[in-house]
Amino acid sequence: MIRLSKLTDYAVVILSFMARDSTKVRAAMELASATGIALPTVSKILKLLLNAKVLISTRGAKGGYALAKAPEKITIASVISALEGPIALTECSISQQGCEQASGCEIRGNWGLINQTIHNALESVTLADMNIPVRAQNSAWQNEILIPVASLYR
Repeated sequence: MIRLSKLTDYAVVILSFMARDSTKVRAAMELASATGIALPTVSKILKLLLNAKVLISTRGAKGGYALAKAPEKITIASVISALEGPIALTECSISQQGCEQASGCEIRGNWGLINQTIHNALESVTLADMNIPVRAQNSAWQNEILIPVASLYR
């Protein structure tokens, strides 16, 4: 099973909350209270998102955190990368020498193709999309989408 960490899940919750009014500067305490996530965890996530330039910070009495870009410009892929590192299903998706079988592996390119397809899908979803109620989203999101592998080679 491919699973994101709780920190990444929490980061999307925090950022989705911030995206509802992206003009506001939010304090860590306010974000913890609004989301129900413990303050130390919120602080850790905010630091990671700040380092990845997903957020900006302002010091002072009215300081806090704000989105670095409009919610429509922040992709879920960028959030995952900020918390998890590069998106990769297999070691060979990010490294030429990650596997001792790499030199004789005939399917390595296929893993790269699958990895790129997943990355593209995550790049197509933004924070703005995460705040759209599921029932209002395009029906394609609610149904399984089958993509023939051959079509990915075009």
